[in-house]
Amino acid sequence: MNQAFQSHITISKETIIKLFALLLLFLPLQPALTKPPDPWQVRDFTLDNGLRVLLLEDHRTPTITLQVWYKVGSRNEQFGKTGISHLLEHMMFRGSKKYGPDTFSKIVQKNGGNDNAFTTEDYTMYFESMPSDKIDTLIDLESDRMVDLLIDQKLFDTERNVVLEERRLRTEDDPVSDLLEQVEAVAFEAHPYHNPVIGWFSDIKQISRDDLINHYKRHYVPNNAVLVVVGNFKTEKLLPKIEKSFGKIKSDKTPPVIRSIEPQQRGERRVTLHRSAELPFVTVAYHTPNLTSQDSYALDVLTTILAEGDSSRLYNSLVYEKQIALSVEGDYSRLSIDPNLMYFYAQVMPGKSPSDVENTIYGEIDIIKKEPIPQNELEKAKNQIESSFVFGQDSLFGRAYLLGQYEILGQLKMVRDYIIGIRQVTAEDVMDVARKYLSEDNRTVGTLIPKAPESS
Repeated sequence: MNQAFQSHITISKETIIKLFALLLLFLPLQPALTKPPDPWQVRDFTLDNGLRVLLLEDHRTPTITLQVWYKVGSRNEQFGKTGISHLLEHMMFRGSKKYGPDTFSKIVQKNGGNDNAFTTEDYTMYFESMPSDKIDTLIDLESDRMVDLLIDQKLFDTERNVVLEERRLRTEDDPVSDLLEQVEAVAFEAHPYHNPVIGWFSDIKQISRDDLINHYKRHYVPNNAVLVVVGNFKTEKLLPKIEKSFGKIKSDKTPPVIRSIEPQQRGERRVTLHRSAELPFVTVAYHTPNLTSQDSYALDVLTTILAEGDSSRLYNSLVYEKQIALSVEGDYSRLSIDPNLMYFYAQVMPGKSPSDVENTIYGEIDIIKKEPIPQNELEKAKNQIESSFVFGQDSLFGRAYLLGQYEILGQLKMVRDYIIGIRQVTAEDVMDVARKYLSEDNRTVGTLIPKAPESS
């Protein structure tokens, strides 16, 4: 390096220091001293007719997401009419008396938006995302179909056949879905979580138009619904519009409360399914509490340690080390109205034994019951959960979904507390919940055994 260049460097440093010092005088100190903005500055209201309204402003983009949640799912259905909530969800897109048949989605798309819906065990949710200057259109569409749905006999017959075909494709023709449906039916004897969301085939065939109208009138009332809007709007301008459209809908009797309680399981239950399939499949399900239990945080961490991703314990053991499974996953239904299940699933490697896979799952569970989780593994699992929860809030839809879900479960304030609860989980907590819930007497095991296709 020559002398001339060194001199240039010295002069530049002095200049930079002076410029930086000058810049500091004019930089606002506020960004460094204030806390990050609270992502949950929700304004919640209850209209005179009982409709709950949750509004969360977000002005980063000129868009909005609107969601309408009805507190009705397969949990609220009667034996003999299972699947009626899901069938009604389909009919909600077939038009209203004001707009005519099959116009709802076309209007949304014409205004640059998209829409969809889904039904679960606990609720049915409809959503649209659209440029924020089209919000009036969405409010009118959703308030209209809340009270004035078109349920024409011909449209009903067509849509029921669509649902029957959906069931054929997703369950009747899918051996793994068939197995999972049977495991759930065996795990729940008294509680309506026994029934599949899509309904039993014979039940769907028997649902009549009158059944559907009665279900619609009983459950699609403002005092049984939650409206969530997140995006680019001003609450003081939006709320009067909501009150004008949704507020004029009359409330009705509160739908019957579901009081079923699943009795404690007192012994292992097993389901073995023999049908045409490429590979064996194993699933193990345990009864677990929902979010109202303090144990739910440790159960979330336990599920992550055992079965979340390629570095989880079950994946390492079953796929990498023993090479007896092609894949393994886990799921814990924390966000449900009533206590639900924790699942572990594994696709068995060709030529390997389902019983070896099953016993390896139990072996990894036993290790967790006896040996404390290393601190670095515990922190990794908690970080995975926290990042997933935070990234889930990145979209307008994601935040609206969380708000609606927690409100439906009657625990809106808990959306703020979730990360705090996860951070407080200790290695001892994880051991305790494994010992408490992952026992032989509390599990239902499902095994799919492939058999050769029947010759025609």
